[in-house]
Amino acid sequence: MRKTLVSIFTLFTLYSSVAQNQQNEWENPTIVDRNKEEGRSFFFLYDSMKSAESRTPENSTLYKSLNGTWKFNIVKNPESRPQDFYKTDFDASNWDEIAVPSNWETAGFDIPIYTNVSYPFKKNPPFIDGAYNPVGSYRTRFNVPEDWDDKEVILSFGSISGYARIFVNGEEAGMTKASKTPAEFDITDLLKKGENLLAVQVTRWHDGSYLEDQDFWRLSGIERNVFLQAMPKTTIWDYKVDSDLDANYKNGKFQAAVDIRSFENSKVKNARLQVALFDENGNLMYAEKKAVPREGGKVSFEKTIPNVDKWSGETPTLYTYSFKLEDKKGNTLAATRGRTGFRKVELKNAQLLVNGKAVTVHGVNLHEHHPDKGHVPDLEMTRKDFELMALNNINAVRMSHYPHGQQVYDLADEFGFYIVDEANIETHGMGAEWQGRIDEDKHPAYLEEWAPAHLDRIKRMYEMDKNHSSIILWSMGNECGNGPVFYEAYDWLKATDPTRLVTFEQAGQNRDTDVVAPMYPGIRSMKEYAERTDVTRPFIMCEYSHAMGNSSGNFREYWDIIDSSPHMQGGFIWDWVDQGLRAETEDGREFWAYGGDLGGEDLQNDENFNANGLITADREPHPSLAEVKKVYQNIEFDLDGNTLQVSNKYNYTNLEEFNFIWKLLKDGKEVSNGAFNVSAAPNTKENVELNLPETTDGEYYLSVFASTKSGSALVPAGYNLASEQFKVGETDFFAETKEVSAEAELVYEQKGDSLIFNTESVTGIFNLKTGKIQEYKLKNDASVITQFPQPYFWRAPTDNDFGNGMPKKLAAWKEATKNPVVTKTLVGLKTEKGLPVTITYTLPDIAATYSVAYLIENSGAIKITAHIELQSDETPEMPRFGMRLVLDGDYDNLAYYGRGPWENYSDRNESAFLGIYTDKVENQFTWTYIRPQESGYHTDTRWLTLTDASGNGLKIVGDQPLGFSALDVSTEDLDPGMTKAQKHPTDLTVEDKVFLHVDLKQRGLGGLNSWGQYPFREYRLEDKTYSYSYTISLF
Repeated sequence: MRKTLVSIFTLFTLYSSVAQNQQNEWENPTIVDRNKEEGRSFFFLYDSMKSAESRTPENSTLYKSLNGTWKFNIVKNPESRPQDFYKTDFDASNWDEIAVPSNWETAGFDIPIYTNVSYPFKKNPPFIDGAYNPVGSYRTRFNVPEDWDDKEVILSFGSISGYARIFVNGEEAGMTKASKTPAEFDITDLLKKGENLLAVQVTRWHDGSYLEDQDFWRLSGIERNVFLQAMPKTTIWDYKVDSDLDANYKNGKFQAAVDIRSFENSKVKNARLQVALFDENGNLMYAEKKAVPREGGKVSFEKTIPNVDKWSGETPTLYTYSFKLEDKKGNTLAATRGRTGFRKVELKNAQLLVNGKAVTVHGVNLHEHHPDKGHVPDLEMTRKDFELMALNNINAVRMSHYPHGQQVYDLADEFGFYIVDEANIETHGMGAEWQGRIDEDKHPAYLEEWAPAHLDRIKRMYEMDKNHSSIILWSMGNECGNGPVFYEAYDWLKATDPTRLVTFEQAGQNRDTDVVAPMYPGIRSMKEYAERTDVTRPFIMCEYSHAMGNSSGNFREYWDIIDSSPHMQGGFIWDWVDQGLRAETEDGREFWAYGGDLGGEDLQNDENFNANGLITADREPHPSLAEVKKVYQNIEFDLDGNTLQVSNKYNYTNLEEFNFIWKLLKDGKEVSNGAFNVSAAPNTKENVELNLPETTDGEYYLSVFASTKSGSALVPAGYNLASEQFKVGETDFFAETKEVSAEAELVYEQKGDSLIFNTESVTGIFNLKTGKIQEYKLKNDASVITQFPQPYFWRAPTDNDFGNGMPKKLAAWKEATKNPVVTKTLVGLKTEKGLPVTITYTLPDIAATYSVAYLIENSGAIKITAHIELQSDETPEMPRFGMRLVLDGDYDNLAYYGRGPWENYSDRNESAFLGIYTDKVENQFTWTYIRPQESGYHTDTRWLTLTDASGNGLKIVGDQPLGFSALDVSTEDLDPGMTKAQKHPTDLTVEDKVFLHVDLKQRGLGGLNSWGQYPFREYRLEDKTYSYSYTISLF
């Protein structure tokens, strides 16, 4: 029903204390919209049931798309806007053109701004600084089909970002402020025969922008589909379908309430409404027809469906329903069709249940983002998102932080994803609960005059998406305070929709949430909640494991706690996709733009804080996604001797739907394999006896894998969804006896500061003054190494490192890397093992004893042992303990026995199994991070080789597990200094070198958050003493 000017005036008068001195409608929160239809379910009307079956609106004569190329004009501020833009005689011939839908910033107009918390304008609610507040004006012309003369015509905008006034043929149709939900206007009385003019003017920021302070690109314009929906004068206006289950979760309880609207001058009498329900095979399960009151109103249906096939994330069975409105002669007036799944959502015993079974939320947060289109929904990209999620054991999505386009919900229903739908409310810049003091005298969530705008957004979310079975939780907003309006909204949602739960992070453990849904909780608080026995609500993190750049460390630690308690039910990783926008350098090289790029360097921006995804903007996985897949897997393995226990954590899937294999590796090479069968029912375990060979003559690891027998809509047959690796046998690689040749002859002599040594195959020079190897090569061959091992304690800061202040706090280690000072050189006595040389250093600004011992073996190999003893409690954490070599670029063939194939770190290596891997050096650096940083690392390495095309090269063997990286970009190039310096991968120089770091270990990545949290203690280098050894040989 249209809001009238009288009601708006009443609100204006009621809240005149705030409205005082306000001259502009776009700065008045009490005026929410004008002539805008109330929220309703999103669906299309069709002229026949046959056309409705296609579920394609273009097949309906009642639908007309207005998408396309429109005329467009943009100015810097409201004062400069064209005042007469909407008039029919206005000359727009010199205007630009723009595609609709689009965001005008990604279409080449104005500047895209990324900011996280701070508003992109001066904070002074509800006012907007008028100096820079762009206004975009649109015009397009259209014709109305002739057979619409007896129809009501609704103009629908899927979403307009900005304060928008809409005009048809020079007359105002209405006004809207809220984005991300449809704005619909009845324009029947404004239309004329022949060509019609539609004009829209959008002001980028307005009072509603204070409620849209989400952590994303601030983009503007008509960003979702625009269309006309013709309706008969008596029509299907709205409906609600509930597909519930009985108390035994066996029979379906189908209920439909259809809102029939009768417009003025309707001549329809004795209309009837028919409902039909079909199973997934098209079999009719239920049909009924009822008379429609002349004045319209609600028509309700209900039916019990025996032994219904249930909808769940694993079994997304959908039934098809249809509604057909017909006149007394049986002619179809309007029809529509949709899909529904029978499921029951409950809160019992402090658990979220779906169909009586506790749901473990393997979730991610999803922004609506396209690398080229910005916030314009894209079906292909949405399908790609769900495909990648399914391939990586993700089963739930939080629609952060607003309702998304309809395609995502349709696909979630179809593919089986649990959805948290969130209202388009965030006032982070005004303060948020649990993040410091909130000024309730200024914060919109606590002020009565802002309450209607809050409620409007929550109700429109519900109305638009209420018929989607995938939505199991409503969220009332994000980082928006918890004022009285949210208690009112919670009560409204619970009364209106008892079939779902409400989750609201800002409520904490107050009454206006059914779920305790913190963001980035500390491990201690998680453990405390897990151990409690008095809780009545589940713990499901709305955001956790901040995946910014090279991150997602300590992911397993979260799940050890989650798995310890039934009321700990998972969470939603922040977040799924980097919000990079495709851009090019001046010379045409592509990169991903972030905050401060694309002209925004002098505007408020938060750099690359919008690149927190597990995948890139164009949907390429980051290495961290492999770790998420591993930890999220629903099949777990435990080995005791030759007995493998297999646990089925699925709720509906029997493990007989998987193929299981094992592979036995000896010293990294596969030596045996086999297959086995498992038929464990959901939530049960099964033991399998494996017939493994003897494992006494080497280091053995057993890997097991579970792959799909048959394909599904998103996961192909033969795809590995679960895996595990176990150490078997008693032998350890590093405990094996390493033979040292005593027969080969080592000859050496000292000439001044040079120690010259030779063996049968190797020649070398050690500079005793500098403490460095000066030459080391095979005789009659070129040198492999161009820079011999040097102490290296630094790494290029990750985004998490910048967040916790590492570049400044640990800077002493950077200086120690650059300028170690040799204080003593000692050449020992030659033994049967070789000739020892020990170098002692002092490190600038580090109170420590540091030494490197070289043993030049008789074979020509060199064993290197580095040792450090820190002498002060004030010494900062060491970023890495290791050394770096530089090789000629020809030695670009890498092989290693360690964890791989993807990069891995001490706190993110569970998914990287031990084995022998080969690759080219050029593939080792992770180019997908939006900002250059530490990457390409491998842990638990036994040995590695780098060879040229002829097979000649270098081998390094550790006395203990090593960490290493072999890259064609240097740490110095990756490191931007004390600030991020707006660097991109295109700023890097690929060198014809191999920068080989050989470490004992380096600092973990962390992942609790990216704004202060350190890696866990066990993944930091804070001990007083470290030593490690490795041996270099040439071949």
